[in-house]
Amino acid sequence: MIVAGQLAALAERVLGAPLPIGFRAWDGSSAGPQDGPVVVIRSRDALRRLVWRPGELGLARAYVSGELDVEGDLTEGLRRIWALVRGGTTNRPKLGEVVKLAWRLGVIGPNPAPPAEEARLGGRLHTRERDRDAISHHYDLSNAFYQLVLDPSMAYSCAYFTDEDESLEQAQRNKLDLVCRKLDLRSGKRLLDVGCGWGSMIIHAAKYYGVRATGVTISAQQREHIAQRIEREGLQGQVEVRLQDYREIAGDGFDAISTIEMGEHVGEENYPTYASTLHRLLRPGGRLLLQQMSRGANHPGGGAFIESYVAPDMHMRPVSRTMSHLESAGLEIRDVHALREHYVWTVRAWAETLERRWDDVVALVGEGQARVWRLYLAGGALTFEEGRMGVDQILAVRVTESGRSGMPRTRRELVAR
Repeated sequence: MIVAGQLAALAERVLGAPLPIGFRAWDGSSAGPQDGPVVVIRSRDALRRLVWRPGELGLARAYVSGELDVEGDLTEGLRRIWALVRGGTTNRPKLGEVVKLAWRLGVIGPNPAPPAEEARLGGRLHTRERDRDAISHHYDLSNAFYQLVLDPSMAYSCAYFTDEDESLEQAQRNKLDLVCRKLDLRSGKRLLDVGCGWGSMIIHAAKYYGVRATGVTISAQQREHIAQRIEREGLQGQVEVRLQDYREIAGDGFDAISTIEMGEHVGEENYPTYASTLHRLLRPGGRLLLQQMSRGANHPGGGAFIESYVAPDMHMRPVSRTMSHLESAGLEIRDVHALREHYVWTVRAWAETLERRWDDVVALVGEGQARVWRLYLAGGALTFEEGRMGVDQILAVRVTESGRSGMPRTRRELVAR
């Protein structure tokens, strides 16, 4: 039985073109070019998953479980396949052909259980309880894991590279400085960071801009990490971190609010509440800096793999839709700064660190979770590179009753050091 040859023939029918990558199967057979990325099918269970769940989720389950692998550059393999899939074909194989091949290969059988790494959430979408579970699935993997993969500031968002030779650590400092300058932070001002991650923004703003900073998160492990950083940096009394949902934040009068890649977790139905909460918390004349990933109507949650393994319940929207929500809440948009290419460089840096520290990551979180992240970062870099996702900084202001914004005359003044 030459498994790889039969699979390659079917794949070429689906793609409508010669295979862009090689195949190697569990029986030792191979097909397609072997001098680039090669898909290795280690067991029948990989194909069995695809019979039960054709498409992205079946492939993801096979990859995470180790039943399917890619030798060589994973990103390049994904790039070649995606280029052909976009081209489409009218020569689809009939269902009967697929069933006959599956029978010959011994693939017909029970659906293998999903890998343990797959999210299993219950309850109504975007309730406070379910949101906590969704955030915990992604962010409570362990602080030690994120310390292995991220830069020392633990910034888990798009960096800002001002030079091609800059390190990720410097690029993340650049991003934090850019946010601080756009918000006009200075000594004595009150900053609120909604969805504060591991505290990179509030710690940086307090240390270098003298603000009184408050961060809110619904991740218990993030809060624990930030509390330790506050004590280590001697910032007690100047920086506060709360384990709190954005819908529970009381008070108002903040001079500035940052919310960096938090809005993706809010959901479209709840976004008006999110936007109006940000407006309420700002004093008149206060500024909001919102950094957010964007995507069109196609897979606003990121696709089956992202939604099942990485960020369940995530929802992205076009940047115009985000601005519409903010304007409807009463905020005035003053600046939009696209950073799409910067996310390519950011994700590649995380991926390089993951590979360099692979053995440590596997020892800490297991091979399945490490494979989730390898696929996540490879696919993420490609998605931003090809423009299927973007990321933008949106600067808005709550104007006073008389219409004063407090904004400088020129954009140059806005971002000046």
